[in-house]
Amino acid sequence: MHTTDSLTPAAELAKRNGVRFPNESQEYRQARNALLAQEIELRRQIERVAEQRRALPPGGEVTRDYRFEGKDGPVNFAGLFGDKQTLAVYSYMFGPERERPCPMCTSLLSAWDGEARDVEQRIALAVIARSPIERLIAFKNERGWRNLKLYSDPSGEFSRDYHAWPPEGGDDAGFNVFTRRDGTIRHFWSGEMGSATSDPGQDPRGAPDLMPLWTILDATPEGRGTSWYPKLEYGKL
Repeated sequence: MHTTDSLTPAAELAKRNGVRFPNESQEYRQARNALLAQEIELRRQIERVAEQRRALPPGGEVTRDYRFEGKDGPVNFAGLFGDKQTLAVYSYMFGPERERPCPMCTSLLSAWDGEARDVEQRIALAVIARSPIERLIAFKNERGWRNLKLYSDPSGEFSRDYHAWPPEGGDDAGFNVFTRRDGTIRHFWSGEMGSATSDPGQDPRGAPDLMPLWTILDATPEGRGTSWYPKLEYGKL
C-alpha cells in the first residue's frame, strides 16, 4: 500500500474529476468536488484500517470442541471451514425463545445470500443461531435464501464464548473471523462496536457497515433516518 506521503492529495484528485451533469450550478459543482475529496479520504481510510486489521497478531486459539447441527447433520467447528483456510461466522439473532428472527439480521443476511457464492470462492461463510436447525431451515425457505449455510448451536457454547448470547439472556448479533493455519484454528477478528462505542444520535454500528441497505440509503437525501428499520414482511408491494 502507498504511504500517505506518496499519495496525491485528495483535493488535487478531485480537481481532476471531469464529471458534470446537465444544468448543474457552479455552487453545486464546488460543493460536490469538496465532498469528492472527502470521499477519496474515506476510501483511503478504509484501506488503512483494512491493512491494520490484516496485520493483527495471532488471535486466541480455538480449543473447545464446538458442535453444531446443519441441514446434513452434525458438524464440528473445523468442519465449517470446508476446504478453506479462513471462516467468517455471523451470529444470527434467532434464539429458541424468539417467535421470529431479528429483522435487522434478516435484512443483512438477505443481501449476503446473493453474495454467498462469490464470498465462498475465497473463504468459508457460516450463519449460526441457537434455534433448532428445523426452525432455521424453515425460515430460510420462507425467506427464499438459496446460498447461505445455516447451523444451529444447540448447546449455546459457541454463542456464549463469542458474545452472541449475553449472560443476561436474549441474543446479540456477532461477526467473527477465524483462521486455520498449519492445523491450528484461531480467532482473527470480531466486530466490537456496540452501545459503549456509539456516537450520540446514532444506533450502534460498525464501520464499514456490513449492510448494503445502509450504504445505499446513506447516498440519498433521506439517509438512513433515526426511526426506520427493515421488517420481516411488507405485505403486497
